[in-house]
Amino acid sequence: MPSGIAITRAVSAALGDCELTHLERVPIDVEVARAQHREYEQALREAGYAVEHLESTNEMPDSVFVEDIAVVFDELAIITRPGAASRHIETPAVADALMRHRPLYVMEAPGTADGGDVLIAGKQVFVGLSTRTNDHAAVQMAQLLQPYGYKVREVVVHDCLHLKSAVTTLSDDLLLVNPAWIDRRTFDGFALVEVDAEEPRAANALRLDDRILYSASFPRTAARLERRGLRVERVSASEVAKAEGAVTCCSLIVRNL
Repeated sequence: MPSGIAITRAVSAALGDCELTHLERVPIDVEVARAQHREYEQALREAGYAVEHLESTNEMPDSVFVEDIAVVFDELAIITRPGAASRHIETPAVADALMRHRPLYVMEAPGTADGGDVLIAGKQVFVGLSTRTNDHAAVQMAQLLQPYGYKVREVVVHDCLHLKSAVTTLSDDLLLVNPAWIDRRTFDGFALVEVDAEEPRAANALRLDDRILYSASFPRTAARLERRGLRVERVSASEVAKAEGAVTCCSLIVRNL
C-alpha cells in the first residue's frame, strides 16, 4: 500500500515568465526542467507515494509549484488564495484533486497565502508573513485549526520569498534553517540544523516517511543531514530554483491515515 499521495503538476511551457521577487530573471530551460521534474516524481514513487500528476497550460507559468495552492493536514486541506493574482487560475484543479482525499476549506478574502509560507511541525503551525501571505490568512488558519489541537504562530519573513526558503521540517522536532533569513529564537524547543554558510538557499528539504528529498545543488548541507543519521535522496532542481522554487514547492503530500 502506498505511503500516501503526492500531487504534482506539469512544468508549464511558460515557466520562464514566472513570478519573481528576490532573484534576477535568467533563462530557464523548460525541457531540462521537465526532465528534472520527471526525476522528482520518480523519487516520490520510489519513496512509496502514488503520484497524481495534474496538467498545466501556458496561462499558468508558476503551476509546477503546486504546494502554494493548498496546505494539507491529516484532518483537512486548506485551499489558499495565492498572493500573486496570476496564480488564482491554478486553484480549481488542485481543489478537485484534493477533495478525494480530505475535507476542504477555502480561504476567504482578504486573506492571501502561499503554501510555501506554512510550516507544519507536529501540532505547531508557523505562518510566514511575506509578500505573498498576510495576517488575515494566519488568523483564518488559527481559527480553523484550533479545534484540531494545532497552535498557529506568525513569523515575519525577510530576504527570501517564502518561510520554507528559510526553514523546513526534518522531523516533528528537528528543523533545517538558514539563520541569516530567520530568527532562530522563533523555534525555541526545536533542534536545529543550520545550512552550510556557502549554501544559503539550502534550507528547503522535503520530509517523507523514511527519507529526505533534497536538491543535489547543496552537497555540503546534505552531508550535515547525513551526519545526523538522515537518509537523503538527492534530485536535480536547478531549473525550478531559477524560478524561486525548491523541492517542497513541487508536490502536495497527502499521508495515508
